[in-house]
Amino acid sequence: MERRQFLKNSALASSLIMVPQFIKALESVSPERLGYKRLVIVQLAGGNDGLNTIIPYNNDIYYNLRPRLAVKKDIIKIDDQLGFHPSLKPLKPLFDNGELAIINNVGYPNPVRSHFRSMDIWQTGSSSSEYLQSGWLGRYLDKYGNKPYNAIETDEHLSLAMKGEHFNGIATTDYRVLYRTAKDPYFKKVLNHYTDHHLNEHNLGYLYQTMIEAKSSANYIYQNTKVKLSQETYPQNILARQLRTVANFINSGLDTKVFYTSFGGFDTHANQQNQQGRLLSQYSESIAAFVKDLKRNGTFNDTLILTFSEFGRRVRQNAANGTDHGTANNVFVIGQKLKKAGLYNPLVSLTDLDNNGDLKYEIDFRAIYATIISKWMGVSTAGIIKSEHRPLSFL
Repeated sequence: MERRQFLKNSALASSLIMVPQFIKALESVSPERLGYKRLVIVQLAGGNDGLNTIIPYNNDIYYNLRPRLAVKKDIIKIDDQLGFHPSLKPLKPLFDNGELAIINNVGYPNPVRSHFRSMDIWQTGSSSSEYLQSGWLGRYLDKYGNKPYNAIETDEHLSLAMKGEHFNGIATTDYRVLYRTAKDPYFKKVLNHYTDHHLNEHNLGYLYQTMIEAKSSANYIYQNTKVKLSQETYPQNILARQLRTVANFINSGLDTKVFYTSFGGFDTHANQQNQQGRLLSQYSESIAAFVKDLKRNGTFNDTLILTFSEFGRRVRQNAANGTDHGTANNVFVIGQKLKKAGLYNPLVSLTDLDNNGDLKYEIDFRAIYATIISKWMGVSTAGIIKSEHRPLSFL
């Protein structure tokens, strides 16, 4: 078989699924190793403007620095200082019920304003000067995973966050499509050419093995998963489709501990007001439907939802009625077992900005990860998050 044809047709190996080499070794492992609690990640890609998400509506500096961009009407007040963007109205019942924690001023030292590099930092849990090849969730899987579907990303490509040194999560938008693709006759043809010389060149042997493992995993999931389809009405947007898929898996009792979703479009350098408002509306409506779905099926109690973006935006608006890349941002944590719901901490001072005019970070994002790993997943952070990042008190 020609190497060009092999690479061209290797769709599963390159996009649908990433699995460890020991995928077939699914020996019985005590369920206590992973526990029953589930984590759902919602990544707001592009750098959501946190200052127009949780709004300091009683701060004159906010309005002076954003004369055209500041939100002035229909703000949903949280307290006498901060309020939700009007598009986040569906989240207010969660806030009132003690099911939403808002953590302000989240970032890391020596922040990077590049989308790709900052996202790598958030996904690996590294410092700004480190370059790690494994993600924080991947390292969790390395230590505590025992099945290939313990972590699923609702995408065609696997994020760095889900890649460990030995164990990777699964990336798929539809497990049925994954199964049908794995049964394609091409895979049988590849099997018949395992000993070809070309398969031993340029790591093609590894690519071949990955395809074998992908087929094995797809078959395993399809044969062992009884999906309970959602009866909830979801809005029509990309994030809602992802969350509905996640709800199907959770409500079916699939033994998956981590779900990863991503929702883009937040790089609002120009005409931010309408674009961000639309995206925040889609986000909040999707989250509200997702939580309602889980509550209807009795699975919300054991689910924690984390929403983050790779950085915030500059405090001062730019000339294009948008905002440029910033640093510290707010993070949302949603669940029924929050020990400190509501506003976890106040917004940092708008008069004490860094040299670039950005918010100064107060809480290291890795402390949030450490909290989730230790207090929610119930395992040690050793080998996953560095020990200097101590857990917080929202869980």
